[in-house]
Amino acid sequence: MAAIQSLHEKSDSDQPDAVVLETKSEGSSEAPGWSVAEEAAVRRKLDWQIVPMVTILYLLCFLDRINIGNARIQGMEEDLNLVGYRFNIATSIFYVIYLTVEVPSNILLKHIGPRYYLPGLVVGFGAVSVGTAFVKTYEQLCVVRALLGIFEGGTMPGLAFFLSSFYKRQELYFRIGIYVSAASTAGAFGGLLAAGLSQIPEWGVAGATLHTWRNIFFFEGLITILVALCAPLILPQSPETSKYLTDREKWIASERLRLEHKANTYEKVRLRHVKLAMLNVNNYICAAGFFAINITVQGLSVFMPTILRELGYESLEAQYYTVPVYTAASLIAIAVGLISDKTKMRGLYLALFTFLGITGFAMLRWGSGSQLKYAAVYLCAVGAFPGGPGFLSWGLNNAAGPAVRAVAGGWIVTLGTMGGILAVWAYLPNDGPSYPIGHSINLAAQVFVLFLSLFGIFYCVRENRLRARGARDSRLVGLTEEEKADLGYRHPDFRYIA
Repeated sequence: MAAIQSLHEKSDSDQPDAVVLETKSEGSSEAPGWSVAEEAAVRRKLDWQIVPMVTILYLLCFLDRINIGNARIQGMEEDLNLVGYRFNIATSIFYVIYLTVEVPSNILLKHIGPRYYLPGLVVGFGAVSVGTAFVKTYEQLCVVRALLGIFEGGTMPGLAFFLSSFYKRQELYFRIGIYVSAASTAGAFGGLLAAGLSQIPEWGVAGATLHTWRNIFFFEGLITILVALCAPLILPQSPETSKYLTDREKWIASERLRLEHKANTYEKVRLRHVKLAMLNVNNYICAAGFFAINITVQGLSVFMPTILRELGYESLEAQYYTVPVYTAASLIAIAVGLISDKTKMRGLYLALFTFLGITGFAMLRWGSGSQLKYAAVYLCAVGAFPGGPGFLSWGLNNAAGPAVRAVAGGWIVTLGTMGGILAVWAYLPNDGPSYPIGHSINLAAQVFVLFLSLFGIFYCVRENRLRARGARDSRLVGLTEEEKADLGYRHPDFRYIA
């Protein structure tokens, strides 16, 4: 029977080299046995079941990570005696622990399954946030930030891998864009929430009273725990176990991924999968891009309230002024993800948006006047926030097989998280109020993202053309069918998305 193509698919001959999908099933014995309308119905049901909850979980993740920036200007700095570089050190500890657990956590996730594992991580970092409300010293703050890194480290790459287990390659950026946009939503919501919670009158028992910044940690952590406990009631373990789908729809949801990736959905992570993930050039392009983007995203997320305060806004006013910046960044990130999936291109949009970031940080570095610099903050956020989901989905798109994707997602985020460590040290107390060093570092990072995006496009297009000419066919010589299937992105039939 003739192959039925989805709305997002074309035949190989109709697509440019940069975006040929890894589907050779059209016209073969493995041609899809369902209609376009059936596949669209499955996708819509999965969207309503999965994407909202994943987005909420990551919003809470990012909220519990960045609330330290809101708490800092609400009295935490004075109460815990965070003089000199103490705030930067406490924040850095989080990222150091965070990056060490990402790959191991994704391997555990592949073995255990996502339904309880991912919500369990969220309950963990919610509990740590509650505990942060009771810290009395700088040393205790460092301990709870390390614990927070343990639980949050597996959340972002875990959620990305979870989505990649339900959606095809050309459907992924938009969905990752939605959930990662929760980072900017958390910034907007976090500013409002912190402003409100900090106004709650002092309460509690003797020796454990809560007020201002302590209320921020306590109530945000409590909300996180309550939501995470409800998540297993909604999230499925796999496409075949979704309660929202009929038996035929479950089969379609699973089979469409098997035909695209040509791999066993339930394969366990082996050493060869780790090697494939870590030897993929595209992964390092995406990891380096994620690193550079993280310098800006994490830096703005933690230090934006401080930057705005240094521009002359009062503490509460600074909280409120972060809201529209994050809202704009969130909407733009989602829109870019949608357009990128429709056009099946990644690097082009990543490159274009760097010009906004470059302009914004140049204005912050050399401009003058609070209104001009506040406008520059908009450009920085809007230019940078689409980059996180862009580089992560680009890496996952070009990693074939669920086991390789599990490792690749963790590896990209692990290397990229190092940008968060640099971000913490970009804005130092003695560099204020203009922060020329911090803005210069971010300006250089945006230029680096531009270079990486263009190089990534060149690499993927070149590799696809080589494979189209048969230059990689020698990789199949002497291999069994099982060994050929295990080549993943190295298979001559695999085509990179550029």
